[in-house]
Amino acid sequence: MEELLAIGSQSLRKAALNEDVKAYILQNESLFNVLKRAANRYIGGENLSETVNKVTKENSMGFKCSIEFMGESTRTVKEALEAKDEFVNICQTIHNQNLNSTVSLDLSHIGLAISEDLCFENISVICKAAGDKEVIISAEGTERTDAILELYKKASKDFSNLSITLQAYLHRTKDDFIDIIKEKGRIRMVKGAFETEKGLSLSRGSALDSQYLYYVEQLLSQQHLCSIATHHHEIQQEAKALINKYKPGKETYEFESLYGIQTEQLIKLKEEGYPTKLYFVYGKEWYLYVCNRLAEYPLNLFRALQDVMEEKA
Repeated sequence: MEELLAIGSQSLRKAALNEDVKAYILQNESLFNVLKRAANRYIGGENLSETVNKVTKENSMGFKCSIEFMGESTRTVKEALEAKDEFVNICQTIHNQNLNSTVSLDLSHIGLAISEDLCFENISVICKAAGDKEVIISAEGTERTDAILELYKKASKDFSNLSITLQAYLHRTKDDFIDIIKEKGRIRMVKGAFETEKGLSLSRGSALDSQYLYYVEQLLSQQHLCSIATHHHEIQQEAKALINKYKPGKETYEFESLYGIQTEQLIKLKEEGYPTKLYFVYGKEWYLYVCNRLAEYPLNLFRALQDVMEEKA
């Protein structure tokens, strides 16, 4: 069974990156319907309005949320400015509708690949619009890590509501962590999922789990703002033990899960009194995101098939 899941995961990741496969699936009504149903499990919607409806519901159930407008790395100034405007719209909507939500984004979406100056200007505008709401910079591929961390440190001097994501699987994070923890912004710890060159990262397994928990312990023991962003049940339980040991204030930490991924674990944490957050993404560029989510647990594809059959029944 494990071998079959691994094969399924690898195939889905390849499908996510293959433009011919993407075109075939999106043009095939049956395959498209299955994938779109799967998408509904993992994304807020194709637009902000649909996402706000879901965020409002989750807020009413006690979950904090984060909203990201997903899209590919922008290659023109026009695209970067349009993306910036959409993130400003998210900020304004959060305030106008009194949502308990933060904003998340990729710096490449707002111009990092075009110009660091342009990206800095855009993140500054977004942070101003966010006001007292956090703006969380997401992780990207290793080729962008230096630029992301440098821009974060620069912008943090002006904006206390800016946060950063660090990837535990990268060997370089040991040094980056020492540097970044000096900043006051929240550190969102993830395991890391991007493909890397050989020797740059740890593979999934006990060594990575231990490394992840090391960073979490450092953050909790120092009462540094942090997000424990993992769906790994055992790590969540270990983190609970660390919270009991160091007793950080509830305002300093949160457990975070992607919307639609093992939400029952996050519900349990919320019921136990721990701060919890659901991460929502929205937009029309959902294909790559959904393939990657299915690749993490291929059996979810059967849930999508079940949804389609129930709709037609």
